[in-house]
Amino acid sequence: MSIWLRVGEFVSRITKSGFGVGDVAEAVRTFFAGDPELRRKVAFSVAMIALSAKMAKADGIVTQDEVRAFQQIFAIPPNEARNVARLYDLAQQDIAGFETYAEKMAQLCGSGRDNCAMLTDILEGLFHIAKADGVLHEREGTFLHRIAEIFRIDEQHYQGILARHVDLGVGDPYAVLGVDRGVPFDEVRRHYRRLVAENHPDRLIARGVPEEFIAIATTRIAAINAAYELIERALRAA
Repeated sequence: MSIWLRVGEFVSRITKSGFGVGDVAEAVRTFFAGDPELRRKVAFSVAMIALSAKMAKADGIVTQDEVRAFQQIFAIPPNEARNVARLYDLAQQDIAGFETYAEKMAQLCGSGRDNCAMLTDILEGLFHIAKADGVLHEREGTFLHRIAEIFRIDEQHYQGILARHVDLGVGDPYAVLGVDRGVPFDEVRRHYRRLVAENHPDRLIARGVPEEFIAIATTRIAAINAAYELIERALRAA
């Protein structure tokens, strides 16, 4: 059964039950308690849809570039688009703030490393949408930073994600990898290998991300590889 059919069924159930966005995470946990793999896939998709809507509301405008970026992450069958739109509209209209929803999603993380890494995948997806119009607006930046705090993504990790998505003026390969400048190269290499392993397609699939997101993640891997190569060449030349 298509993941979007399951998401559609989920949306129908929560709207009939009168759930608000603040209750959606608990609804995911309850409705899919017997199928952890399906729960991860639905949780990722629902989080991306709802938090994208909340980010659009915070920014005050949705551009066509952002719509296209969303479509790059999710290839939604036409017959299921209505249910996705319903969830998006529910998230925008619900009085619950994005912080409430993000906190509930973080609670779904669980103790598994891959589950927690899914929160980083969600943040990366939001960055992909936010930067689609060529500018990371101030309110979008504030929104994304607060999401990172709620997801317990530390500041160095957040700055690494930011450096991969936004031209900060000075390309710092250490920032891209999320390591301190001047650390021993062995530590840089260990961190680099961990990043590559965490972003392997098989690991992303296990976390429940859609195939389209895996294609986008190749850009992330390319940035990580380029940063590592820059550091390696600079240290060899020193």
